[in-house]
Amino acid sequence: MVQIGYTMMTEQAGPRELVDHVVRAEEAGFDFSVTSDHYFPWLRSQGHSPYAWAVLGAAAQATSRIPLMTYVTCPTFRYHPAVVAQKAATVQLLSEGRFRLGLGSGENLNEHVVGGGWPSVDVRHEMFEEAVEIIRALFKGGHVNRRGTHFDVESARLWDLPDEAPPIGIAVSGEQSCELAGRLGDLVIATEPKAGLLEAFDRHGGEGKPRVGQLPVCYDPDRDTAVKRAHSQFRWFGSGWKVNSELPHPDSFEAATQFVTPDDVADAIPCGDDPDAFVEAVRPYAEAGFTEVALVQIGGESQPAYLDWSEKTLLPALRDAFG
Repeated sequence: MVQIGYTMMTEQAGPRELVDHVVRAEEAGFDFSVTSDHYFPWLRSQGHSPYAWAVLGAAAQATSRIPLMTYVTCPTFRYHPAVVAQKAATVQLLSEGRFRLGLGSGENLNEHVVGGGWPSVDVRHEMFEEAVEIIRALFKGGHVNRRGTHFDVESARLWDLPDEAPPIGIAVSGEQSCELAGRLGDLVIATEPKAGLLEAFDRHGGEGKPRVGQLPVCYDPDRDTAVKRAHSQFRWFGSGWKVNSELPHPDSFEAATQFVTPDDVADAIPCGDDPDAFVEAVRPYAEAGFTEVALVQIGGESQPAYLDWSEKTLLPALRDAFG
């Protein structure tokens, strides 16, 4: 069985719209939701980037059933890990236990804004591991004092703690991040249907833990319109994490993707209104061993029509195929 999720993509809609969309996703029957946490959109054509944690607080109050999750938050540059722990505990309380804290080592696109530079991936992973340890320590209650290589914590304590701490998900893209996820995470997060990532996660302690993937899709009754929209807003997606984590600005992504064609995008992303195409795009995730897949409908203004279609057509087709 594969659970199907809805993505509140902060890069393509304003805060009120994002909350309206997740309310409708809950009504439509999506099994869970995830939320990106950006300071910039990937491309100027997406046009948005509100503060994800305010959106999550509003969504927690506006919904009653659908689980919420960051996909993902970087706890090392824009946010100190002690502050991430406080935010996560608060959203867990607001949502009455429906929140999972998805964490990753970040992208230059979002983290450069605080002026701390962008170190090598090895250093970022060192920082990330230290951050997760701080967050877990604060989730346990009591005061935390720490003098670390990258972070100091001075007599921090979470005064409002949920009965159950939010599960921590860790985003992976290679062996090193899989080792961190298997050892430190309660679940694993990936944006590619690579069985090797899950095998590495299992080798390092992840066996039996949930595994969450994400897949961009572009619904429209007119397939050409869907392909055009996907190319305009999502042609960056296929560049791979080693590229996407390093580029510093939407204009950098414009330049890096200038030779990506609409046909290239249509080959990688299901476009149109044929549910079978969407089912076949999810299938590699199911076959790789993912237990959950969050769909990203491309284009903020297209969400209402997509959610109506999902309720009537897409979700039944996906459940027929994957239980």
